[in-house]
Amino acid sequence: MIRAYTITSGKGGVGKTTLTVNLGISLSLLERETYILDADIGMANMALILGMDDVPVTLHEVLAGKADIEDAIYEGPAGLKVVPSGISLQGFQQADPDKLRDVMHKLVDRCEFLLIDAPSGISKEGVVPLSVADQVILVANPELASMADALKTKILCEVMGGKVYGAILNRAGIEHTEIRSHSVEDVLGVRVIDVVPEDANVRRAAAYKSPCVLKYPTSPATKAFRRIAAQISGVEYEEEDAGTKEEGFVDRLARAVFR
Repeated sequence: MIRAYTITSGKGGVGKTTLTVNLGISLSLLERETYILDADIGMANMALILGMDDVPVTLHEVLAGKADIEDAIYEGPAGLKVVPSGISLQGFQQADPDKLRDVMHKLVDRCEFLLIDAPSGISKEGVVPLSVADQVILVANPELASMADALKTKILCEVMGGKVYGAILNRAGIEHTEIRSHSVEDVLGVRVIDVVPEDANVRRAAAYKSPCVLKYPTSPATKAFRRIAAQISGVEYEEEDAGTKEEGFVDRLARAVFR
């Protein structure tokens, strides 16, 4: 059974951390014991999204050998367990990313699903998470530059011996036409897991430090997050409010992107 997923992207700003948090909560809402780990030790912001930026122990201290992993696990929304990274540069300088493997092995024995939010781009900190998880999920925006960077990350993952589960097209809107003439799956060489639409509710929820799946449970992005969680956990997703305008928007979006 696939239990540990590294969620990564070729470039920053594609919504990777927001997706990790909302996907983790969606899995918890399905009564799956789920942990999320912020492995972006240089540019960590998971703690900020969840309002945990003042916790006493983070992954930084664990990777620096100053604390045990048990001290850095916190209770998040909907029963989600969160292992945040610190936001200080000093903590980043002292952290040893090579110890991430040991951390992951200790965490995966505790839960049904472990989601690892990896750094964007190609660096030592970014390479380690690609090889430690069971599968890697690529996150990209519907733009050629983002797709090209995702492709580079996929190739690097394969070189490192990792396996790619698929790609999520995030923050996709009807107005995005740059990749309509291309098949996303042909470009990346992996299947597209789902499309998460551009949704202003995601930003609104972030302003309240509350994940979208809880703050706006019927929004288009929330429905996509919950579909992905259902797929990963092997349960059937039941669409709420079938036939509403929101559902039609998602259907139109998928056709626009993949035609």
